[in-house]
Amino acid sequence: MSDAHHRRKQPALVRQQLLEVAARLTSEQGMGAVTLDAVSGASGVSKGGLLHHFPTKNALLDALFDSLLARFDADIDQRMLDDPAPHGRFTRAYLLAVAGLRDSPDEAGHWAQVTIALLAEPRLRQRWNTWVQERADEYVGTDSTIDAQIVRFAADGLWLADMLGSHVTDDAARTALLARLIDLTGR
Repeated sequence: MSDAHHRRKQPALVRQQLLEVAARLTSEQGMGAVTLDAVSGASGVSKGGLLHHFPTKNALLDALFDSLLARFDADIDQRMLDDPAPHGRFTRAYLLAVAGLRDSPDEAGHWAQVTIALLAEPRLRQRWNTWVQERADEYVGTDSTIDAQIVRFAADGLWLADMLGSHVTDDAARTALLARLIDLTGR
């Protein structure tokens, strides 16, 4: 009998391992490199084990998107907890979470590929749009000013510029830009 029959099953760990491998492949080689065979091979999990957790490539990519979005949401939520001023709190947290992606190369790389997929995949785009609308609805009383919307649009532009490596600014200029945008959230 093989060791597999005696090995303790840890489905949550296997699922997380598969997502981490998919994220790494996405970051290093692009979404096209994320095939069930590639993830199975790179993770050391049998294809049957992979299919148990993710029956299709789309299921795997959806789970990867959910995982990234959950981490992004958690970052925003923590930043909101640390911010004592209610007016514009979500917008400031969103801006700082987006700006912080540049300082986390792994996370930025994963998001870069998922952002490309968002442009190409209507189902992912719809899920992102739903997240944006739910957050906008949740913070309509504190983050619905035109200035807050300008800041969120600027954050999205910063995200794109960071992802593409365009509009490179030195740290002082970036700090000044973020301070100016944060100032707008208080209006």
